[in-house]
Amino acid sequence: MQDRVGELHKKACEVFDLIPDETCIWDYYGRTRHSLMDNLEKALDDANIQMDQDILVEVTSDANGSLDGGCMGSIQENEYFERESTSLIADASKSGLSNENFASNNYTSRSYSSSLTQSQYLRSSNGELDNMHGTSGMITRGSPLGLTGLLNLGNTCFMNSAIQCLVHTPEFARYFREDYHREINWQNPLGMVGELALAFGELLRKLWAPGRTPVSPRPFKTKLSRFAPQFSGYNQHDSQELLAFLLDGLHEDLNRVKHRPYIKSKDADGRSDDEVADEYWANHIARNNSIIVDVCQGQYKSTLVCPACGKVSVTFDPFMYLSLPLQFTSTRSMTVMVFTFDGSTPPTPYTVIVPKQGRCRDLIQALSNACSLRNGERLVIAEIRNHRIHRLLDDPVVQLSTINDDDRLAVYRLPKMDKKPSYIQFVHRRDDLDNGSNISSTSWKPYGVPLLAQVSRNETVTGMHIHEMVRKMLAPMQKNQESQHSVQSSVSTRTQTYHTDGSKFQLQLIDDSNTAIEQSNDTIRIPQSSLAAVIFVNWSKADLKKLNIHHLENLPEVFKYAPPAKRTRGEPLSLYACLDAFLREEPLVPEDMWYCPRCKEQRQASKKLDLWRLPEVLVIHLKRFSFSRTTKQKLETFVNFPIHDFDLTNYIANKKSSERQIYELYAVSNHYGSMASGHYTAYIKLLDEDRWYNFDDSHVSAINEEDVKSGAAYVLFYRRVRDGAASNGIQSYVNQNHRSSQR
Repeated sequence: MQDRVGELHKKACEVFDLIPDETCIWDYYGRTRHSLMDNLEKALDDANIQMDQDILVEVTSDANGSLDGGCMGSIQENEYFERESTSLIADASKSGLSNENFASNNYTSRSYSSSLTQSQYLRSSNGELDNMHGTSGMITRGSPLGLTGLLNLGNTCFMNSAIQCLVHTPEFARYFREDYHREINWQNPLGMVGELALAFGELLRKLWAPGRTPVSPRPFKTKLSRFAPQFSGYNQHDSQELLAFLLDGLHEDLNRVKHRPYIKSKDADGRSDDEVADEYWANHIARNNSIIVDVCQGQYKSTLVCPACGKVSVTFDPFMYLSLPLQFTSTRSMTVMVFTFDGSTPPTPYTVIVPKQGRCRDLIQALSNACSLRNGERLVIAEIRNHRIHRLLDDPVVQLSTINDDDRLAVYRLPKMDKKPSYIQFVHRRDDLDNGSNISSTSWKPYGVPLLAQVSRNETVTGMHIHEMVRKMLAPMQKNQESQHSVQSSVSTRTQTYHTDGSKFQLQLIDDSNTAIEQSNDTIRIPQSSLAAVIFVNWSKADLKKLNIHHLENLPEVFKYAPPAKRTRGEPLSLYACLDAFLREEPLVPEDMWYCPRCKEQRQASKKLDLWRLPEVLVIHLKRFSFSRTTKQKLETFVNFPIHDFDLTNYIANKKSSERQIYELYAVSNHYGSMASGHYTAYIKLLDEDRWYNFDDSHVSAINEEDVKSGAAYVLFYRRVRDGAASNGIQSYVNQNHRSSQR
């Protein structure tokens, strides 16, 4: 801000019709008197005044009602005085210090000390300023509170949606409207020195204050960007990622544990799950104790089983929210291209159905059946990247989950061998400059799908043998069918006569040292390590025209993504089915191998999650977005989630409690459109009104309950319903304070 403190002081006096010499202004960021702004020549930027923050305007008088002209001097000398003072909250804005910014905040309150701390201020007996704080616009008597929108600062709908869901969580609304400052952990190295909690609390109070004029979240956004640079700027982001950061950050800022003890976890040693789980939870609370933990954290039971020795490990870990997959079945469709070693058939694509959490042996078995694999043959699966073999999937226990939908697989049909073979990879290259058959050309560029051959490690390989391998594999791709039959006949009699098709195209085979491999009986050395032998097949444009090269160029993706067909309300995916998929036992991905204490090795153990302890507020994230190396996809799947009576009783592995686990939906963060240009809104239920509202940035409107369910639902907020308990809504709490402030 280029404006001066003097201009702010002058404008405040004009708006409230005050005498400048009898008026003081204070930096009142976060509802705390930070410093007296007495240097009138100081720029607002240098005074650390942020846009949209509050300024406290103070006018003093003596006990007889006469005005005191010594306001500045007495405060500068840090003297306490018992003069009655009138304080007014004003809003500093970048927009030219307009009268409008002040006129909309002309609330007054009376206090008896200019040195009141924020805690004292919030605990004042009349509570007036606490209930009138920070909102703009006229107060509508009797209108429900909490219907204030948030201005969109530029692609900040993701933030607005997440904030509205949190501030309308009754436990948070009560907590941040009361004196939460005593719980701020100013020294926590994992926190944000209390600033995130203060900024969030300040914003929440504005949203719950009387009035319906939209609030600007810019001060909060400034703090957020400072501590989470990933949310800086004005690009679109993910509301769930923001929620995760906010819940974790608020927890650290409000952690009641000032010095975390070191606690070493103990083995179960045959103890009951109840005892071990309670011990884990007590250890967790000894280090993490905040309003966020009180409200949002539950506990998993995590069971790992070693696939080699059967060792079972059970732990009980906390969770803040559940991220549920949108899965309909436990199977997966995979498409691959199969190449034959002997040239008996052209390359052929096959699509098979395999277990979603299966292993490579499941894919091999499905392909063996699909392509009628003969005795004495085997299949070798390879992932192709940049026209070369990136890796061989020759371990039958490798998880299929390591294969992405946009990967491209080639499967080579090879004869079985008694011993482990050496492989030869034939990488195709073409001459873009059309230099004929000039082997010395430097314009060769890889293309297409490599071919794979195998030889025994003790076998002598000649140049003639190498040429024969390539010709056999290329035979089905020749356009001249007569030549193709001639070659196949030669294959069946195991001869080496290729004179007829030698005139059709010339194979230029080059080893990795750029030496030509001639059709001779000269011995060719094949390295013993897998895939070390790379031989380039150089093609001129003229020779390529003699082949059906689409077999080499069009390698399909494992799964070609297409938006799922729209599902009707009669056949939706149930939220319970998503929860079942989340809790289903599955093997760990290779990146998360488990060290088995019995085997003393890293193992790809199977993992099973169970819900052990549920929180008061259960946050459920529907995993609509999937990512791969090249694509980002969004699932528009309609999920049928309960609004009332979400019953999780049977999902709790802890049977110690007989209380039913019933939840009620009160907020939804929605995402519409694509990932790059989508829009977020929030559906919120005001509990005491029993009515739903759509919070679309600054616009708030009532909606029908039947419209709450949609394919845009992204994050669901459920609140536990206690058997026989009365409604514990925030609305009655807020309305009660609102009425008392108007008396």
